[in-house]
Amino acid sequence: MPAYVIAHLQDAAPHPEIAEYVERLPGTFQPFGGRYLVHMTQHEVKEGSWPGAVVMIGFPGIAEARAWWDSPEYREIAPLRSRHIDGDIIIVEGVPDGYTPTAAARAIRDAAGSV
Repeated sequence: MPAYVIAHLQDAAPHPEIAEYVERLPGTFQPFGGRYLVHMTQHEVKEGSWPGAVVMIGFPGIAEARAWWDSPEYREIAPLRSRHIDGDIIIVEGVPDGYTPTAAARAIRDAAGSV
């Protein structure tokens, strides 16, 4: 199953270290099969508040995403970002082909019945 690294980045002020991070980042995830799915594009907030920017990198699987995150190559450049940009970053596993939410809906109904 695919996996995704999703970054919600806020308060990104221009800085030379950010530029270096942006230039070097693809070279750290490409060896793990990673590729940009979303990178700093405009987004529309439909509910709630979502200040900042979104970056999403897709990987073939959760093992590859975790291996990239823990890799010496990424760990080396991560401070270039974290010193200058606040935000949240998650790794999440995707769903398999043909997935339907039937089991999830059943679990919600069961939990609601016990309330």
